Amino acid sequence: MIIALPYQDSVLNVLMFTHLVTVVPCIFIGGYLLMAYKGTPRHKLLGKIYMSLMFITALITIFLPANVGPSLWNHFGWIHLFTVLTLWTVPTAFIAVRKGRIKAHKRKMILLYVGAIMIAGGFTLVPGRYLHEMFFG
Repeated sequence: MIIALPYQDSVLNVLMFTHLVTVVPCIFIGGYLLMAYKGTPRHKLLGKIYMSLMFITALITIFLPANVGPSLWNHFGWIHLFTVLTLWTVPTAFIAVRKGRIKAHKRKMILLYVGAIMIAGGFTLVPGRYLHEMFFG
């Protein structure tokens, strides 16, 4: 099976694949963390990994252009609102848990998973986007 590269620019292809490599584990790690016991050493370790990967993937998405729908400056689209969500939620959730504000941390982590993984991930399957083309031709 040959995978067609989505961009003519090799830098954008590297960014896109790096984005996928950092976000796909978050689907599983984040899902596990939402269901597992909280506060354990495993939860704390996986949480740090999850938050780091989510932050890295959000930084990467700043440089990926939106190819579907309207865009600002011919680059940023509606999907980039999830970048803002992630770049705000990860540090504030980390600060909340460090300050013992567990309910705030929990709310932010649920918001991050639902918004940045489930909703944004669902948008990647919209016709015209790369993953839609990969999965559905």
